[in-house]
Amino acid sequence: MNTPLPRAGRPVRARAASAAVAVVASALAVAGLVSCGSDGDKAGRPAFSERPTAPDTASFSGEHPSSVASAAESRIASAQASASSAAASASAREASRQASIGAELERSRQAAEDALKGVEGRGNALNEVGMTGKPRADTNGLLTVVVTITNKTNAKASYAARVDFLDPSGKVVETQFVGAEDLAPGERKQSVVISRQPPEPVLTPRLTAAQRY
Repeated sequence: MNTPLPRAGRPVRARAASAAVAVVASALAVAGLVSCGSDGDKAGRPAFSERPTAPDTASFSGEHPSSVASAAESRIASAQASASSAAASASAREASRQASIGAELERSRQAAEDALKGVEGRGNALNEVGMTGKPRADTNGLLTVVVTITNKTNAKASYAARVDFLDPSGKVVETQFVGAEDLAPGERKQSVVISRQPPEPVLTPRLTAAQRY
């Protein structure tokens, strides 16, 4: 009597199933190897290419070091130029101020000289004008006097004074004029007079005339 067919069919189906499982397992193993080779080793670390690629500079921000240095040098040069320009401007302003003072002193001197022209004697204001000398040690050896003019009247007035410098023989070797304009009652003004003569021989300053006008 023959063996029933159903019994023989079961081993065949079992072997087919085993073969299919083996094929799937092999496929999974190959996939695993490929995955490990491309994504990292067994420890999960990423794999690196042996030939690195150049960075994408377009994604960088900021400036190149040479550009930064050039910009800094430009700013320094600009600051130096500004400082130099400011110093030159300050020097020009000071020169202009000194020139203005000199012009005003010369105008005042000329006005005083004109006011004393035609005045007889020593004028009408000697008691309102005083003169004191300054130590030569304080003026680098220059003969210097301070003329003080005080309006002792009850009305506004202008003044002119004449200072002579005399040599040891009593001869006048230099004359200077100083003035004060529109002094209010009780107002006082001081002017400095410096001799232009050499220190020798020693000269004597003298308040020769003073006129109120």
